Amino acid sequence: MNSLIIKSVETTEDRKAFLSFPWTVYKDDPYWVPPIFSERMHFTDPEKNPFFQHSEVQFYMALRGERIAGTIAVFTNHLHNEYQSENVAFFGFFEVLEDYEAAELLFKTAEAWAKERGHTALRGPAQWSTNDECGLLVDGFDDNPRILMTYNPSYYVDYIEKSGYKYARDLWAYKLGVKKFMEITGERLDKLTTRILARKNITIHNLDMKKYDDEVNKLKLLYNNAWSMNWGFIPMTDLEFDQLADELHSIIDPDLVFIAEKDGKPVGFSLTLPDLNKPLRLAYPKPNTPEWWTMGKLVWQWKIRRKVSWIRVFALGVIPEYRNLGIDALFYFKTAQAALKKGIKMAEMSWILDNNDLMNKPIIAMGGEVYKTYRYYEKDL
Repeated sequence: MNSLIIKSVETTEDRKAFLSFPWTVYKDDPYWVPPIFSERMHFTDPEKNPFFQHSEVQFYMALRGERIAGTIAVFTNHLHNEYQSENVAFFGFFEVLEDYEAAELLFKTAEAWAKERGHTALRGPAQWSTNDECGLLVDGFDDNPRILMTYNPSYYVDYIEKSGYKYARDLWAYKLGVKKFMEITGERLDKLTTRILARKNITIHNLDMKKYDDEVNKLKLLYNNAWSMNWGFIPMTDLEFDQLADELHSIIDPDLVFIAEKDGKPVGFSLTLPDLNKPLRLAYPKPNTPEWWTMGKLVWQWKIRRKVSWIRVFALGVIPEYRNLGIDALFYFKTAQAALKKGIKMAEMSWILDNNDLMNKPIIAMGGEVYKTYRYYEKDL
């Protein structure tokens, strides 16, 4: 075999090669869902993604001869360290062929970068934070990931653990049959929670797409408040929240998004997304394929052939002073009610921290089953 070298990503062409590499890793994988290449370019562009305003990032490629054998990004998220009072660096965009030597060299390179900046640990995978796609899939490999969830070969688990990384936190994904939920739990939840909320003068309504910008502005502070105590959480900046809202605008189904208000003030919201990963895989975007063609195939599979059979409860939160009133339960009921009308069969609730009993216990009580686990790893430096 050719010897290995590490190449830092410095140019736009380097970054294109870096981001194209997954198509090599997953070329024969029946479950991987390829991303839209222009979105990945935007996501990793320091001039376009506001994440880079508070973070320092370096991308690396491991080359064996002239061919890429693996990739990794290592970064300091200053906002995370300030908010969580930590001194950690993160790694992400870890992809590698079945070549442990390349994986080991990538991790040693990332660790050296982190040590040079005085960090005490390296944690990941994340791209870029808990507000984005994160965690390594450690079980449930024989299934497509749901929308905006990660996927990786099973050998990544061995490579990461062999490199000295240990469990830091697990993120659970639950599955639940929509019809089963409604038959067993739905009606009882509806009657109980509706009475409680009426007494508290709390109302729930769908997202108004005609007032999308106003609705987004309402939810900014609510989001950062509702998730503020979660492990690994960092508040989203205004620009990051606006970017996410722009990205989701074209795929949001307002029938699946709910806002709870108390006297006109938002106190909770639930955002559920149609799982576009199945039609996206059928469209199979590639780096060198015209994206108008890919998007046309995606719309055909999604809108015409109706290849969406799952939803993903993407975010559901209630600010602390209004928890334990049943708002979350009513969110679940109304979401399932809307999903049934659309012919949706299955729901994923993800991801939920393994220590978040406030979320895990009710989901289990409703019939939810953990069917995939995503893991954050960490290594002391």
